[in-house]
Amino acid sequence: ILLEALGGNATPSIIQKSRDYFLVYESEADILNLKPDFNLLEKIDVIGIIVTAPGEEVDFVSRFFAPSCSVPEDPVTGSAHCTLIPYWAKRLDKNSMRAYQLSARKGELWCENKGDRVLISGKAITYLRGEIFVP
Repeated sequence: ILLEALGGNATPSIIQKSRDYFLVYESEADILNLKPDFNLLEKIDVIGIIVTAPGEEVDFVSRFFAPSCSVPEDPVTGSAHCTLIPYWAKRLDKNSMRAYQLSARKGELWCENKGDRVLISGKAITYLRGEIFVP
């Protein structure tokens, strides 16, 4: 059901499942060509689905889907990059990388693998300011 729900023509070379599904594809085009069926994805019992591939102009690209959490596709996902950065650091044999999340809104990230933690930076736009009072 997972591959059918993602809707692409390519088959991933790696599929792993833990808290999230983690799928590695061969090319950036494979990630761009995914046409997810969010109704089907919502039936998969994980928090999120991370798809990734080597990038053409960056070290790696990704997309993140979490329809079971009311997030069909997250535009830029820090938590997913906590999984992506160690994987790509090992695969590419480098600790400093540039990544691109290929959502409709898109996002460029600078990533650093620090062994037991990762550093993620990028540009952001404030869309909400507020205060919460908790008695």
